[in-house]
Amino acid sequence: MSLPDINTILYTTLLDDYSRPVFRHAVQLARLTGAHIQMLHVIEPVGEMGHALIRNYLPEDMIQRMHEEGIHKVLDQMRVRVDKFIADELAALPANGTPDITPVVAEGAHADVILEQAEILGADVIIMGAENRFGHHSHTANQVIRYAKVPVYVVPTGKDYL
Repeated sequence: MSLPDINTILYTTLLDDYSRPVFRHAVQLARLTGAHIQMLHVIEPVGEMGHALIRNYLPEDMIQRMHEEGIHKVLDQMRVRVDKFIADELAALPANGTPDITPVVAEGAHADVILEQAEILGADVIIMGAENRFGHHSHTANQVIRYAKVPVYVVPTGKDYL
């Protein structure tokens, strides 16, 4: 029986202070397996009410432009975080020790988007944090674990783990 190949890791992030331990696990697994990391940040869409309110004040083309600028800003923020992490924590590694990382931003309900992106990106494993921004056990993690078609690696992200 052969071991499963891990070529693509889907690492999900909230881009908050508690993301680093999760990222460290993704990087370590990528280093061990030679896998590529897809770094996913999910943005909740503006609700119907919010969109209706915005539409009363701004034309649709301006709303679309602002939306696209917001996505680009998040992608830039992800790239800065990846670069800072590599500079801070991986500088001592040999050049071949730094995995290939591609930031991805998608919009929708968190669990649905994570599962959808895992399939689209051909992820062999999903790595995510256990708690949400409020320090509570994540409903998103529960949903992803329940419905994922690939293994899910859940990292504790509470204050005691840091």
